Amino acid sequence: MLASYASDPLKSRGRLYKEIPTSYRNEFERDRDRIIHTNAFRRLQYKTQVFINHEGDHYRNRLTHSLEVSTVARSVANTLNLSSDLAETIALAHDLGHTPFGHAGERALNECMKEYNGFSHNAQSLKILTLLEKRYVAYNGVNLTWEVLEGIVKHNGPILGEINEYIAEYNKQNDLELSTHASAEAQIAALADDISYISHDLEDSIGAKIIDFNSLAELKYIDQHVFELKSKFKNISSSCLIYEVVRKLIHELITDLLWQTKENLNKEKITNIDKIRNLNYQIVDFTEKTNENIKETKKFLNKRVYKSNKITAISLKCTKIVQGLFKVYMDDINLLPVNWKMLIDSNETYSKARVVADYIAGMTDRFAIQEYNQLCSTSYITCF
Repeated sequence: MLASYASDPLKSRGRLYKEIPTSYRNEFERDRDRIIHTNAFRRLQYKTQVFINHEGDHYRNRLTHSLEVSTVARSVANTLNLSSDLAETIALAHDLGHTPFGHAGERALNECMKEYNGFSHNAQSLKILTLLEKRYVAYNGVNLTWEVLEGIVKHNGPILGEINEYIAEYNKQNDLELSTHASAEAQIAALADDISYISHDLEDSIGAKIIDFNSLAELKYIDQHVFELKSKFKNISSSCLIYEVVRKLIHELITDLLWQTKENLNKEKITNIDKIRNLNYQIVDFTEKTNENIKETKKFLNKRVYKSNKITAISLKCTKIVQGLFKVYMDDINLLPVNWKMLIDSNETYSKARVVADYIAGMTDRFAIQEYNQLCSTSYITCF
């Protein structure tokens, strides 16, 4: 049974364009299925998480990462008697707006767009689901419920101060109450993302030999797991060791999240979803000690992995590709596919830049490389 403060699909605020409910799926399940069937979701398979797609078959990509986040989100929501369908759906959609080549690609595209209000993957996720996906005759986008769209936009907290242009524009027709917190389910999806990416980026980085177990000594709470496992299993292989460490880490983080969130719910005497939205902090959270550990892990990953020589060298090439494509399309808009070119308002530069950014953001790693080789490069790029 759902808690009184859960997002109940039977009480959903509905869709921008009214539709008849189905008899065999609730509204959030329906949204989950719509997201999975989008082109944008399928393209995540060929978009970078940390390592470029062709570098290894077992490294995570944006699709496998999103699936892993969704399983964590669903488990946490289910344990707290919240809507596991809503938490899962928001988790599946949270990375739809990412560019090719991960954060390097986003930084490059944002730099290209600095004169045109920049680029945000979070706003791009909303844009994909409300405008860019063309699957229905009656409307653009996939017409998701208010709760899912709110969760995608606000899963990291209220949006205060300067608001992204597209989010502000969309909010005029479908008020997502940007100044309040999102549902508990959306907050779960955000922290499920943290749990998944810090755990699995560590795993992939050890597999890629960017870091080793000795370097994990910098993270005492993780190094303790390494020590205990090596003591218990004298002949444990490195590959099995990292799987066991990650498994323990994920369990530890989920257990901590559940404990602290239950404490917060009891302390605030939460009885309805409106109280969650109007609190001055996120109701779903880790303990203070675990938040410190996560912060240290993110610093470690940034220093040891994301800024490592190997990743930096790849990032420079990715930046060159994104910036090269942006320039060539801006110089000659006729290089865009006809259906994209039609989206430009006359030959106005701002509109042209936004359409070019949308087109590049939707590319997979391999398609971006292919386009760059065809349009920009005198030396053919096959791999990094």
